[in-house]
Amino acid sequence: MKLIITLLTFFICVYSSINAQEISDTSFGKGMINFVAKDSSFSVKFAPRFQVRTISSWDYDGDQYGSPEHKFIVRRARLKFSGFAYSTKLKYKVELGLSNRDISGANEFNRNTPRYILDAVIMWEFAENWELWAGQTKLPGNVERVVSSANLQLIDRSLLNSRFNIDRDLGIQLRHKTKLGTSFLMREKISISQGEGRNVTEGNEGGLQYTGRLEFLPFGNFKSKGDYSQSDLKREEKPKLMLGFTYNYNQDAVRERGFAGDYMIRADGSIYESDQTTVFVDAMFKYKGFSFMGEYANRTTEDPIATELDGTTITGDIVLTGNAINLQAGYLFKSNYEIAARFTTVNFDAVTGSLDTEQYTLGGSRYIVGHKLKVQSDFSYTTVDGKQDNITFRLGFDIHF
Repeated sequence: MKLIITLLTFFICVYSSINAQEISDTSFGKGMINFVAKDSSFSVKFAPRFQVRTISSWDYDGDQYGSPEHKFIVRRARLKFSGFAYSTKLKYKVELGLSNRDISGANEFNRNTPRYILDAVIMWEFAENWELWAGQTKLPGNVERVVSSANLQLIDRSLLNSRFNIDRDLGIQLRHKTKLGTSFLMREKISISQGEGRNVTEGNEGGLQYTGRLEFLPFGNFKSKGDYSQSDLKREEKPKLMLGFTYNYNQDAVRERGFAGDYMIRADGSIYESDQTTVFVDAMFKYKGFSFMGEYANRTTEDPIATELDGTTITGDIVLTGNAINLQAGYLFKSNYEIAARFTTVNFDAVTGSLDTEQYTLGGSRYIVGHKLKVQSDFSYTTVDGKQDNITFRLGFDIHF
């Protein structure tokens, strides 16, 4: 926290002392501090944001629903810095997390420290339509995960994402885009990364992680990068579609979900390793206020049950394998109210011991300043193993400077 306070103080002092060099855009939602050096050698935009939620949940005990449980949480609280350095072709992004869920996950592989850093990445446009990324950031995985949590259509992401996404990692990415014909666009993204998730400080315990993604936009670009923002806030005048295909191979993965979950540590201190493969197929469609997102995910491995060197089982350490489907749609009225619905089904392999789950969600949003200032709520009905299980109501607001 001392480091974060120091950083904030530094940027406020710098901002105050270089008014003569400032190029200011003070509109709400475009960054609290936004300036460019007089010689155009660098820029900095500082954009804090936070999300507050209230959640009420009713569990089914086999006969009736019990008394509700209520909680109030700061779901996310983050500080984001972005801009360019030396040249507009060399961009950067640093994002820090402050909420408990942002910084949780301390273990011996990150020196038992809070995981403040979400993103620390540079992006170099070294040739036309080519970019090289280096650092820690999101991998080119399923579209729902790459969509910022600031730009969600419902209160939070789906069960498919929470069980099978590949999230952030430290490494390099190469990105390219190709125009095929008048409007058809193809984007290619490949990544080589450490394979153990973000903020690992104690070396690479397993192998590397390899990710490739292809995206096809047959009707051209969405407005304002709307293919990676939920809801059709720009009300596309013509149909826009993105089809995405991702293949991820985490060689000798040492955690139950590759980038996350428990390290599969044996009694002698060595770590069980498994080759994990994850595949995503997804789509994003928008037209005149209507939006649709569909996703399929599948994770496999040959030996999901972690074992000791002598072949006996390590109790509780099992790679989470299976598949999931997530379908989500919404309609934005001209009054900037939106209704949205989502259906998610998750089917785990029997060896995992996890039970199949289905979830139905209905939500509503009021966009005051787009995704930058909004109030949202949703209602979910969840069944586990085909039985009544849970009803959850969530209400919250987002504010992004």
